[in-house]
Amino acid sequence: MKFTFRLVTAIWLGALLVVASFAFVQVREERERLTVDLERRGVLLGESLKEALEPVVARGSKPAVERILKRFSTATRALAVYDRYDSLLLATPDLTPALPPVFPEVTEALVSGNVTSGFRRLGDQNRYVYAAPLHRDDRVVGALAVVLDAGHLSVAEWGVWRKYALHFVVLASVVSLIALVIVQSAVTRPMAQISAWTRALRTGRQVPPPSIPDAKLFGPLAGEVVRLARSMQRAQAAAEQEAALRLSGETIWTEERLKQYVSLNLEGRSLVVVSNREPVSHYWRNGKIHPQIPASGLVTAMGPVMRVCGGVWVAHGSGDADVETADARGRLGLPEDDPRYTLRRVWLTKEEEQGYYYGFANEGLWPLCHIVHTRPTFRPDDFAHYQAANRKFAETVLSEIRDAENPLVLIQDYHFALLPALVKAERPDARVAIFWHIPWPNFEAFGICPWQRELLEGMLGADLISFHTQYHCNNFLETVDRALEARIDWEKFAVTRGDHATHVKPFPISVAPEFLEDPPPITREDLLRELGVSVEFLGVGVERVDYTKGLPERFRALGWFFERYPEYRGRLAFVQLGAPSRSTIARYQQLQHEVEEAIREVNEAWQTRTWRPILYLNRHHEHRDIWAYYRHSDFCMVTALHDGMNLVAKEFVSTRDDEGGVLILSRFTGASHELHDALLVNPYDLSATAEAVHAAVEMPAEERRARMQRMRRVVREHNIYRWAGLLLHELSHLPVAAAPVRAS
Repeated sequence: MKFTFRLVTAIWLGALLVVASFAFVQVREERERLTVDLERRGVLLGESLKEALEPVVARGSKPAVERILKRFSTATRALAVYDRYDSLLLATPDLTPALPPVFPEVTEALVSGNVTSGFRRLGDQNRYVYAAPLHRDDRVVGALAVVLDAGHLSVAEWGVWRKYALHFVVLASVVSLIALVIVQSAVTRPMAQISAWTRALRTGRQVPPPSIPDAKLFGPLAGEVVRLARSMQRAQAAAEQEAALRLSGETIWTEERLKQYVSLNLEGRSLVVVSNREPVSHYWRNGKIHPQIPASGLVTAMGPVMRVCGGVWVAHGSGDADVETADARGRLGLPEDDPRYTLRRVWLTKEEEQGYYYGFANEGLWPLCHIVHTRPTFRPDDFAHYQAANRKFAETVLSEIRDAENPLVLIQDYHFALLPALVKAERPDARVAIFWHIPWPNFEAFGICPWQRELLEGMLGADLISFHTQYHCNNFLETVDRALEARIDWEKFAVTRGDHATHVKPFPISVAPEFLEDPPPITREDLLRELGVSVEFLGVGVERVDYTKGLPERFRALGWFFERYPEYRGRLAFVQLGAPSRSTIARYQQLQHEVEEAIREVNEAWQTRTWRPILYLNRHHEHRDIWAYYRHSDFCMVTALHDGMNLVAKEFVSTRDDEGGVLILSRFTGASHELHDALLVNPYDLSATAEAVHAAVEMPAEERRARMQRMRRVVREHNIYRWAGLLLHELSHLPVAAAPVRAS
């Protein structure tokens, strides 16, 4: 109520100030206009009478003067004539009683010989006086005073003030009414909703947050309050989860547990994560900047960890609007609405990106480590760019940890095999780990790389090297044993070169327990309507378009399924979400053609007028878009030909709180070592994969539920917070090693 009163008072005072200013200007202009009119009338009358009065005044003929005054005086204008001694000769009868003994204007006209004028109060009326000297033979013989009624000036001024007073009342009332409506809809009501929401949270009720009003109108306060309330909600949920886990005796890692572990055990040490892929890219679209979360398992895994642990995430700035959204050093707080860590972007030239990323990393190391029968391409220029990019990232990391004591540096993936040694050489006190997200091949396969020695020496600069599986750790140790002179401790899984020891251990990566905090309210019927299909069974695949994912094999297996089980024609549809990837590389362009051709063959063989077996959505999809497909599909196919982990499998399981759905999973993924209740397949065996699809749609509800319950338990217990906690625990408790042996 007080706020409303103050707002209305401020509006009325503001309107009064504005209207009064305009009225004052208008009154002044009106007075000037009327004054000019009086002056003009006085001049016309005075000049016309002077010629008649001058000879008669010079003769002293009062009768002649009286006749002239009587003829030209009216009710609104009076005349008076004075002799040269400033004595009144004659005046119109109505003016005579009001004349002062001394008329200043007349006196001045007689003395100066010039016309004078001005306003004067005569009796009870305001008059305009025009006094002109009368001449005869170049001498002043008297003066004429023309006295005009000026009362209408005050009347006109008050008329203007009354008009603007009415305008003020109308304007202030209308603006106040509009302001009250806006305040009620955009301030009072939203604040009441936010207040009710925070009050409900405080009392322990889980209430969905209200929609945030327009930030431009409402200001940042609403957003800050909503973020604070959401933080309260998350904190309360985390506390309740921790209490429930303690009561049940479970030791599941949660976001809160990881946060407490980092706070208590890392002792404020800086954490720096390095990856090629950035957690969010910014692009220009239709003249506006839009954020985009990359379709990357690494981002899916590391995003929640960085939100909990904080620190700096160093990554390649790949978006065409990334420069505009970062500061001069390439830094940006993330998440943008509630910053918890810092993204530090590294800028690469087109030539560096082409050679380091598309060239050596993805035409060399990627096919080398994935045994999928795509020949690696090794070019000296590409490796030179790879070295240059690693040095550039090393400079950035070293600048971020310049003032930090015993920092932790967690390097991600095959793009930075040289980076551990570069960082460790300058900062021996730093604890450096590299996590290799893709498989590590056997020593014979890796031996074809012309720069295997440089890559291995770079990686062994780390204190800890981690893979998804023990099998990949064994392959790496055997590769080092064959390629370098080093001491291999097979019991402790460590490599010693000089005084530097590198530990090699498996840490299978995972996802957050919840795929989304606030999933969209979309039903299966909504999803089918959006797809334009009406089917009994729905399958889904979610991948980047990459030759390691087994997409052509998957679609051919679906063709086999419809050939063996034609009764599912028109009853089952498979949706493939395929994010474009590395489209400048020739092999990926060829793969895109293969995928489209495989889909075309299956669809042409089995489609009807109203149904297609495979729907291909070849574009980037955000997590909120993907959730509906995971949640409402009857089965999910992950048929990678070779993969380090493959988090799509775990994402699918994490969304199925309905305990429905079946996972068809390639046995050549790291996830297959954990999700034993999936239908494991050899994706090269089209017949067996087709049978897995049939088993998925025919599986009894009880078996589906039991399998999903067991898989959800695995994903829940072995989540990303556990991965990060164990990895950081291992890294932080390693002894500070000496600088690694430099390559000869």
